Amino acid sequence: MEKLIRNRRVVADPWQLLELAADGALPSVPAEGDVIVPLKLWLERRDALAVRLGRTGVWLDSKDAVETIAADLRRLPLVAVRFPSFADGRGFSTARLLRERYAYAGEIRAFGDVGRDLLLNLQRCGFDAFALRSTEDEQSALQAFDELPVAYQASVTEPQPLFRRRLA
Repeated sequence: MEKLIRNRRVVADPWQLLELAADGALPSVPAEGDVIVPLKLWLERRDALAVRLGRTGVWLDSKDAVETIAADLRRLPLVAVRFPSFADGRGFSTARLLRERYAYAGEIRAFGDVGRDLLLNLQRCGFDAFALRSTEDEQSALQAFDELPVAYQASVTEPQPLFRRRLA
């Protein structure tokens, strides 16, 4: 099993991430086990996926709109957001929308080009699980969460900006 950071701890990942083929063809889905399926697969086979043995999560690409799965969020234990490159920050907004607009309480996982330097800001936007790129060490990446103990801005994890917290 792969490793990932979940809730600031390195854990084994029980989920299998299914990818689209290079030509866009849908992957086959195992009959059992926990899987994270691409949005396209979820939209085409949502009813069949809901009754299979094992949990099913959905992954969104940076260009995918959260609204596409809004009605299904109650039955999704996990939403993963793919970061195709370090420079593509659209996934930050995706997590924030899931937490704030849709009150999603399940796991939100960042994967793709995710490195140590993004972890704290990803967490502040609502992510609670991180599949780091293969060049990163999960244990040393944990230190990123404690590097900046105070943030001025409001976030999902701290809804009040610093000046309001100080006034209270």
